[in-house]
Amino acid sequence: MDSKQLIKIAVVGPESTGKSSIAEQLARHYGTVCVPEYAREYCRHLNREYTLQDEMNMFYGQLALERSLLPLAQNNLLICDTMFLTMKVWCDHLFGHTPREIHEALETPSYEFYLLMDIDLPWVDDPLRDFPDLREHFMQVWHRELQAIGANYAVVSGLREERFTHALEAVTRFLANL
Repeated sequence: MDSKQLIKIAVVGPESTGKSSIAEQLARHYGTVCVPEYAREYCRHLNREYTLQDEMNMFYGQLALERSLLPLAQNNLLICDTMFLTMKVWCDHLFGHTPREIHEALETPSYEFYLLMDIDLPWVDDPLRDFPDLREHFMQVWHRELQAIGANYAVVSGLREERFTHALEAVTRFLANL
């Protein structure tokens, strides 16, 4: 596959908004691969508070995981369950700043389209989720961050099957306008 023709779609948003489910469903629908969220596996084995260095490890890990799965992409489409802008959101919130490497990576457009998952789903508790009371705050942060990088994005809302239908409609519209 010619990597220049590859279209990368990132599924992003606050915690507990169905990102992983939607990304996996879209990948299945389009017959391609879904790049999982590296941070989930990284943090699953962390038995301490994470640090700025952990965020950088997750940043590099997400990039490496995505690169490793590029050859498996089919139909000129790669679906990513999150991307490194997530590390900027967390670094800013937890540490008050974001390392230069992440800012530099954001200067080069890497994804053609983003699906921003809305906070209309009920919170599902998970040991790797931290801020059930800050979902509105993080939704506003995601809007600002996506706008700051000039991202082409759509907000996806709805419960259960309706959420996937809305995500699929947004991707279909995007692909039709290429």
